[in-house]
Amino acid sequence: MTYTASGHAVFHNRYHLVWITKYRYRVLTREMRLRIREITRQICAQLGVTIVKGVLSDNHVHMFVEIPPRLSVSDFLQKVKGCTSRKIQQEFPELRKRYWGQRFWARGYFCTTAGNVTEQTILDYIENHTPEPTGLRR
Repeated sequence: MTYTASGHAVFHNRYHLVWITKYRYRVLTREMRLRIREITRQICAQLGVTIVKGVLSDNHVHMFVEIPPRLSVSDFLQKVKGCTSRKIQQEFPELRKRYWGQRFWARGYFCTTAGNVTEQTILDYIENHTPEPTGLRR
């Protein structure tokens, strides 16, 4: 296990996060997934969040991230889900037929730490989750 040091803390805060599209519709095309990956990487860089591994499916996102202690998981996901939702709906107008409101992602998310489940189990799960290599890998 490696620790990360910031100006005031040494930490190892790693989270397995999963969130889905509203109504779990399978709308994430390859182009959308690549764009969501790009936007998510930009947000993570701005916030100081490290992406350990991630993958996008046609209706949900899996990420294993390290979040600094100054940032809560809910604040991080609020920024990621909000920015990706807004930009994806602007850039892919065909989504208006399916999502006539302003929400693209479903409310809520799944979050766990690498406590009882080992990090390797999470990494293997994400690695083998989708046959198409369009994940959020670094």
